[in-house]
Amino acid sequence: MHHTLGRPRVEDAAAIHELIAAYDTAVIGSPDMTLDDVADELAEPGFDRDRDGWLARDGDGRLDGWAWACRVGDSDTVNVEVIVRPGVTGLDDRLWPLVIGRARELAAEAGHDGATLHIGVYRADTAKRAAAQARGFEPGTSFHRMRIDHDHSTDHEGFAEPLAGLTLHTGESEDARREAHRVHQEGFAEHFGFVPVDYDAWYSRRQSQSTTDWSQLTLARLDGRRAGVLIANNQFVPDEGCGYVATLAVVPEFRGRGLGRFLLRHAFAADAARGRKGTILHVDSNNTTPALGLYESAGMRPVLVIDVWQRRV
Repeated sequence: MHHTLGRPRVEDAAAIHELIAAYDTAVIGSPDMTLDDVADELAEPGFDRDRDGWLARDGDGRLDGWAWACRVGDSDTVNVEVIVRPGVTGLDDRLWPLVIGRARELAAEAGHDGATLHIGVYRADTAKRAAAQARGFEPGTSFHRMRIDHDHSTDHEGFAEPLAGLTLHTGESEDARREAHRVHQEGFAEHFGFVPVDYDAWYSRRQSQSTTDWSQLTLARLDGRRAGVLIANNQFVPDEGCGYVATLAVVPEFRGRGLGRFLLRHAFAADAARGRKGTILHVDSNNTTPALGLYESAGMRPVLVIDVWQRRV
């Protein structure tokens, strides 16, 4: 089957979403992205639609392929994706070389002599895992999607141990956001694939996303010093009816005092108060802190595993 390659446009979001939904349904049984999620990807700061993405359409104009490469900040890490409609053969062999070639270019443009490619693959997607292996990718880490369902007769806040000297601040003020950014950078410095970014890039990326609600950012100070942050958003509200904890970080010197558990319970209580069915988050199983155990002990359960495969080119 002949396919014509083109570049993505904002108005292609619906067609891309239909393709991804068909792909996800074949692999995990249901769509895993909303139309807004796709629109946010197309508007991602740093993603050049004229250079970083490809659409492949068949002779009738149906979208059968969607591929992209996006550098993480100014690092040599490049996130990539190749999605081909189930049942369509041969197209991935055209798209993969384009993505890998663009990843090399993106790394070179940032002054690096090579690129480290990352691609997320559902644990259930044996075909894509085999395709990644065949192209030289190796396992990097695994992210577990965790979920807790809220019994609205239960007060999650009551399970959180009070911490002396704790004050909480939301993200509507720039001062709180700037401190939250610093906590995020310090708290994630040793995590897999983490790339430091300055405040302006950190802020603009979140500001561009339709799911962002700065009132769902919680900055924790202990005795007046920045200590932890939880950043929640609306990513899983439209399709799952759940809140989403995108980031939970505690500054190293304040770890081991129950602050992470407190912030997690605080998020549960806030989502329950909003009438949400539950709360979802992703945790790196190779996390430098025992986060998976924390979330399980707080009543969360794993519902999906996404493996990150990596290759150096």
